Amino acid sequence: MTDPGFWPPRSPLATGVRCRCPRCGRGRLFSGLLDVRPACETCGLDFSPHDTGDGATVFVILFLGALVVGLAIWLESALSPPIWVHLVVWIPVISLLSVVLLRPFKGVLIALHFRNLKHKYDHG
Repeated sequence: MTDPGFWPPRSPLATGVRCRCPRCGRGRLFSGLLDVRPACETCGLDFSPHDTGDGATVFVILFLGALVVGLAIWLESALSPPIWVHLVVWIPVISLLSVVLLRPFKGVLIALHFRNLKHKYDHG
């Protein structure tokens, strides 16, 4: 990699799950829990053109909904617990997993946005 303008293609899944810059794969993508940095600290890529909207939230809701409903049906059919057991089990599981999964899902969507709409990130 002798040319500083050459960046090898990176997997959107690999960089997104690790919450790294989609161009260099080294710089951090987020400055807070879900706040996207203004630019990559390593390669200087401007992150302002990213626009994932609520896409990550939709995917997390669909994924967690399918997972939790399946597990809740299994728990109900296997043990027939009282309703309070479902509340004690599933409310913390949903709350924790939704927060944990939002960052990687948003990272993957930003990386896919960069790969498929690279012209929006090129200012030259």
